[in-house]
Amino acid sequence: MNRTLVIIPTYDERENIEHIIRRTLDAAPVDVLVVDDGSPDGTADIVERMAHDDHRITLMRRSGKGGLGAAYIAGFACAREREYALAVEMDADGSHPPERLPAMIAQFDNDPPLLGCVVGSRWVKGGSVVNWPAHRRFISRAGSLYARVMLGVPVRDVTAGFRVYPTVVLAGLTLDTIESRGYCFQIDMTRRIDASGLRIVEVPIEFRERELGHSKMSGEIVVEAIWRVTVWGFQRAALGLTRWMRRG
Repeated sequence: MNRTLVIIPTYDERENIEHIIRRTLDAAPVDVLVVDDGSPDGTADIVERMAHDDHRITLMRRSGKGGLGAAYIAGFACAREREYALAVEMDADGSHPPERLPAMIAQFDNDPPLLGCVVGSRWVKGGSVVNWPAHRRFISRAGSLYARVMLGVPVRDVTAGFRVYPTVVLAGLTLDTIESRGYCFQIDMTRRIDASGLRIVEVPIEFRERELGHSKMSGEIVVEAIWRVTVWGFQRAALGLTRWMRRG
């Protein structure tokens, strides 16, 4: 068995899923778990046919659209149960280049005891975004900056969804308390890893906007992220003030 499980959540990704799975398996010695939230377009059926012919592919069918965070948490549990060393978050739409997986996974060979997460980053030196309109770039950069300031996390691409985690680190987090459904899940994971005292390393990637299918980004997802980051930020400030007053 490979030591790394790539988790790909899907909802209506029949146009992309076969291609991204094949690219992923060609890019690195990994297994792939697709967590499908009841896609009405038959995404899961495509994966099931592929899994029949390739033991490296597994399908998890879920009954409804439970959100990105819930899909990843289910995938993390599967990775731990099957004793994988690493679990990868990756989108199905091709925006995350699986060809960067070897470089991301190799980070754990350099300093495994202290490393809690490797992020495929758009906003560090060497990273880039292709085919994004100016307003999407602004929202992403501004969101990451706001989260960094409010939460004090040392990560430039806080909302990045291309990540590698050691399963032993995931086992130490209280994932059942995570309520974030959309891309705010990534911010929540970042602050939890940082609070655990482990390092987060960013590896540059070229992020490409999807060419097929429809983006899952919405105003509701953005509002959720702003609201939760604001609450977490004030909680962090209140805790810091309390500690300062006790020392005084």
